Amino acid sequence: MNYCSQCGHRVSQRIPEGDSRLRYVCDECQTIHYQNPRTVAGCLPVWGQQVLLCRRAIEPRRGYWTLPAGFMENGETMAEAAMRETLEEACARVRNLELYGLYDLPHISQVYVFFRAELVDLDFAVGEESLEVKLFDEADIPWSELAFPTVGRTLECFFADRVAQHFPVRNEPLEALRPHFPASYKKSGV
Repeated sequence: MNYCSQCGHRVSQRIPEGDSRLRYVCDECQTIHYQNPRTVAGCLPVWGQQVLLCRRAIEPRRGYWTLPAGFMENGETMAEAAMRETLEEACARVRNLELYGLYDLPHISQVYVFFRAELVDLDFAVGEESLEVKLFDEADIPWSELAFPTVGRTLECFFADRVAQHFPVRNEPLEALRPHFPASYKKSGV
């Protein structure tokens, strides 16, 4: 960040009085520009014994499969964001959302929140950010083609929890996801 979004003057990094972190502060109007993690909200859409996945049409990880998810917008709840993203990416409507997974990814300043949800009907289609949208049985999940470790871990937990019909809210540290990172992530030290 070079310039203040309030007045347009230059900013510098310093620790403001009463704070303990380095922040961008406007040298002219003294506005503190906080940079906080972004929240990604998504759904694990279920139809009977199948789950709905989307093949990404955008980077990062274009061509890989994912659960419908994306960044929250101002003025919406996490559940609203998850439903909106499901509609945008898979043209699918969901109901009965239940919080299911929460993953902190401090290395990329993001928090992922997934809800288990029921598909309202089978009226789904490719959205602007998807190349393909498809229902999968557990045996047919393209595990080696999943876009993100959070998606793989969410699916693993769901299929294990489904056996006992007990779906606790999962909040796992980043270390639990490390075995699920693609090789390209491992090379970068993630």
